[in-house]
Amino acid sequence: MNLIKNFFSKLINKILKKHFDRKIFMEGSSHILNMRKNYGNIKNLEEVDYKIFSQNGEDGILDYILTCLEIDKPKFIEIGVGDYNESNTRFIFERTSCQGLIIDIIEDFKNKVQKNTRVWKGNLNILQKKIDSENFLQTIEDHDYKKNVDIFSLDVDGIDYWILEKLPKKFSKIIVAEFNPYFGPELSITVPNESDFNRSKYHHSNLCFGASLRSIIELLSKKGFIFLGTNLFRNNVFFINEDYQDKLSINFPDTKDLSKFTNANFRESRDINNKKSLIAPDKIINEIAECIVVDLSGEMKEIKKIAEIL
Repeated sequence: MNLIKNFFSKLINKILKKHFDRKIFMEGSSHILNMRKNYGNIKNLEEVDYKIFSQNGEDGILDYILTCLEIDKPKFIEIGVGDYNESNTRFIFERTSCQGLIIDIIEDFKNKVQKNTRVWKGNLNILQKKIDSENFLQTIEDHDYKKNVDIFSLDVDGIDYWILEKLPKKFSKIIVAEFNPYFGPELSITVPNESDFNRSKYHHSNLCFGASLRSIIELLSKKGFIFLGTNLFRNNVFFINEDYQDKLSINFPDTKDLSKFTNANFRESRDINNKKSLIAPDKIINEIAECIVVDLSGEMKEIKKIAEIL
């Protein structure tokens, strides 16, 4: 009896999810079409921040950039997608039936992705692998994604900076990268390049991870990319290849003062017992002051405590 009950419960949940996802897709597509009517007047990314299948407002931002660049079927790489239920490229893939490579290390990755999206609609390459700075370039070359990439999206909750450092100049047209807003607007820092980095183990607060916004902007500007802004949630930053900057209508942000883009109000801190502590955003830097990071502000990369840099 229990087996039959579980079978029908799973079947109903599957049908409901499929119906719900379809509804989200249709409503989101309609909203995006209405947004496009005003793309020529957009002055900052906040105006097009809109969520469909992305975690936050990345869907709307990416549609704006792709539309301005007149890219109908983008070729993309997204590293760090979870089960692909919420990701930066899922809506793009389902809407355009394009070509993409998605990578994550989660267990049973391929089956989970197949449950969450209609993979038959396009050429979606699903790779279960842990990506680090040493294997990144070889991995994308092995899968024929080293050239002609339109979108490169990265979110590994740790050594993002060190992977971005390996990117060839002008590697893609668009880059989306996670940054750590808790590091503030001024510091140019990242966590050390440890292939087994785990943010929850590195510091009990779960807040010392990734790289500061300034460090990523400085790095990618040397690789031919221009800073466009961030999502409203203030955890993903967007760049465009400098060869395509004239196609956008927005005013490019001044990078001297990044405080607007690191003003994150979400709370995800933990105490020493791994319980939510809900530390106020303006107090977080003090909570992680003893964390070891790499200071990128000088000619040499230096290992320091955050407290020594402040």
